[in-house]
Amino acid sequence: MRFFKTLSGRFLVLTAIFVMLAEVLIFVPSVARFREDFLMSRLERAQIASLALLANDDITDELQEELLLNAGVFNVVLRRDAARQLVLSSPIPSPIHATYDLRNPAPFELIGDALAALADPTPRVIRVIGEPAQMAGLLIEVTLESAPLRSAMIDYGLRILLLSAVISVFTAVLLFLAVRGLLVKPIRRVVGHMQSYAAAPEDARQVIIPSAGVTELREAEEALQKLQTQLTHALKQRERLAQLGGAVAKVGHDLRNILTSAQLFTDRIEMSEDPQVKRMAPKLVNSITRAVHLCEATLAYGRAEEPAPRMEDVNLDNLVDDVIESERLAVGEAGISFSTDVSSRLTARADGEQLHRVLSNLVRNARQAIINTGREGEIGIAAYDEKNDCIITVTDTGPGLPPKAREHLFQPFHGGATKGGTGLGLSIAQELVRGHGGDLTLARTDETGTTFEIRLPHAPKPG
Repeated sequence: MRFFKTLSGRFLVLTAIFVMLAEVLIFVPSVARFREDFLMSRLERAQIASLALLANDDITDELQEELLLNAGVFNVVLRRDAARQLVLSSPIPSPIHATYDLRNPAPFELIGDALAALADPTPRVIRVIGEPAQMAGLLIEVTLESAPLRSAMIDYGLRILLLSAVISVFTAVLLFLAVRGLLVKPIRRVVGHMQSYAAAPEDARQVIIPSAGVTELREAEEALQKLQTQLTHALKQRERLAQLGGAVAKVGHDLRNILTSAQLFTDRIEMSEDPQVKRMAPKLVNSITRAVHLCEATLAYGRAEEPAPRMEDVNLDNLVDDVIESERLAVGEAGISFSTDVSSRLTARADGEQLHRVLSNLVRNARQAIINTGREGEIGIAAYDEKNDCIITVTDTGPGLPPKAREHLFQPFHGGATKGGTGLGLSIAQELVRGHGGDLTLARTDETGTTFEIRLPHAPKPG
């Protein structure tokens, strides 16, 4: 049945089972106690019957038989001093089967005797020994049939079991209602919120508002609220990125066409004999070529077909010089100096165009950070080999990264590293470095400056 697969149904069944189990554990000692009380009552009746004979020795056989019948025993033996005295007696229908001493019985002995009496349906004659009431002797001993005792124990046991069943059902129903109100309904409410949120995760109104009174459920609701809030924010950001991607693809398409035309003009400029033009033209050509490649890569990315880096041996000294020369043109009148510490023979396995973009982004951020302070500063690029990796560091003497930028350093649109930035530069740089199997990390940032570290693994040469 579906009911028993629910939390409420299973809790109801388990509660009933556990209560019945507890009642069974109580039932066995209770029956043993009932048997002891039954036998003690027979001893008391027998003692009262014997007092009638001791008060008057002249008792007829009919009266003696009536006394024994009322006491429910066959004979009564009293020991007052050293001698045993048969006070009342009648014929015994069968030999005595067992003797039970109730003067100082052990609990487990009473339980064992009670279970044995219930398990043996054969009528027996048993002897019971106990202490007389009111210290009327040393002991009293009676013989009686076991059948009435067993019948009384069975009747008592059935009443106990019936009462246990009623208690267990009543308790289970109360617990069922309590659990349904305290747990099941709040859980169903949480599930309902999850289902409504799943239907429209971008709608902030569907985020759950914690209201449970149970501490654990409230903690679960608060965790779910945090998760839903983060997911809604992520979905909105993803939608923004999708819209931006479409816009960038359109702009990139038109910009590629414009740059292609500009590239044709730079080819003619290269043929100029002017020394200044001859010196600047190659850099202009390289810059426009990179811009064309970037537009093509942007269009490919919009189709989810971003090309893998074309790995080759890249001379880092030449690459770093090219980046520095490009940035010097953008410095203008600002008091920014550049320094490099790269061996002329140091190479790295990388895509030259992508690594150029990475370094350009880092140096550009450093330049803008120093310019925003209005003070002079220095930007340095160093590279060296370390075991199986090539390490490139970009260091500046700027003001350091603000706390917001540190918290979401490589996440787009979460605040740029420089004032007015979009936060895309570092995100793009890290993505490109990871495409090489490496990593881009923030090594240091404080009021004296910032250092980024690029770690590129050495890869075996093809062939």
